[in-house]
Amino acid sequence: MTEPDPDSARATGDPGATSDTDDVAEPAEPAEPAQDAADIAQPARLPREVYVLVGASFLIAIGYGIIGPALPNFAHSFDVGLTAASFVVSAFALVRLAFAPVSGRLVTKFGERRTYLWGVSIVAVSTILCAFAAEYWQLLLFRAVGGVGSTMFTVSAIGLLIRISPPELRGRASGLWGTSFLLGGVAGPVLGSALVAVSLRAPFLVYGIALVGATALVFWQLRRSELASRQEDKDAPTMTFRQALRHPTYRAALMSNLANGWVVLGVRMSLMPLFVTAVLARDEAFTGLALALFAGANALVLLGSGRFADTYGRKPPALAGLALLAVGTVGLGLIEDTWIFLAATVVTGIGAGCLNPSHNAALADVLGAKARGGSVLAGFQMAADVGAVVGPLAAGAIAERWSFTAAFGVTGVVAAVALALWVLARETLPAKVDAATPARRG
Repeated sequence: MTEPDPDSARATGDPGATSDTDDVAEPAEPAEPAQDAADIAQPARLPREVYVLVGASFLIAIGYGIIGPALPNFAHSFDVGLTAASFVVSAFALVRLAFAPVSGRLVTKFGERRTYLWGVSIVAVSTILCAFAAEYWQLLLFRAVGGVGSTMFTVSAIGLLIRISPPELRGRASGLWGTSFLLGGVAGPVLGSALVAVSLRAPFLVYGIALVGATALVFWQLRRSELASRQEDKDAPTMTFRQALRHPTYRAALMSNLANGWVVLGVRMSLMPLFVTAVLARDEAFTGLALALFAGANALVLLGSGRFADTYGRKPPALAGLALLAVGTVGLGLIEDTWIFLAATVVTGIGAGCLNPSHNAALADVLGAKARGGSVLAGFQMAADVGAVVGPLAAGAIAERWSFTAAFGVTGVVAAVALALWVLARETLPAKVDAATPARRG
């Protein structure tokens, strides 16, 4: 068997590599002795920069929710059909998906902090312009431009979290970040519904102002941060998407993020409301209850699953989360009892909460804190976007052609495929990798 190349192991950040210069030897490098000594002297804590990103993500998520109730109706007010009104929503997602590779290259070239600030600024300006749109094509154009900025700050935010979070706290940092997005997403529609009563343009102004505030917060707090600016190191290794694909855990994370987008971002929001009306014969209030229970179950386990992933490994919560996602999703289409349907919704929410911190932390482990990997981050984000776009279309077509049971069943199969890949994945928790490596060398 050919021995792995030490330089390749360092560049790819593969925690499973067996080179003498891999992650096991990094604590002995002269570049970071003070940090290692501090880690030994006191328990690791999340740096201030993580909480800055968490606060910004909360503002951004609230804004998404604020314009949600207004956007389709605002587009329809320009005397266009329902298809054209819906396309304003789809255009944002499609532009995000198409621009993700470019965002990855921007992160690699200019760094996460700059790309993040540019991205949020673009969404802020485009959203404010939406409030002043005089024709449908203007609204469509401004919203599409917002998709460019959205993927820029999403990809760069993941990279920033990887860079500034201690390896042993990556799961907790991801759980905290995900919780802030979730809570913002729950609060946003409530505010948005109130603003729509004032004006269909008001939500866009409020969201734009919130984004300006998020941009100012991140710029002010991170402008002199050594952690956030570490990407500017010209000697930092670069990991390509092709290199990352060689790692089984990255392949598993791609598939689980696709499943997450398919189930959580797509089918949950598109197929569940239709199922509630057509099969359960319940109204929109019941749909709101089901979605709220999903969000509540998700929020309850996010932080705990992140802590578990940091203590016992990334694989156990990822496997448990995908199993619950698969079982819960399939169960949604098999039952017509409303209480059991709500129970299946809770199971699905718990599954999503278990999965997200673990596969985000595994992505960070594979990439490593020192490596530049914009294309790796973009690929991960694109997987979720593909699931969110393709999932509702595929599930809707299956439900229309055959049944809701078949649609939910296929959705569960997507989660099951991701589960199979995670069974084959390697554990990447640094402490476990460090403990296992000497045994492999011996």
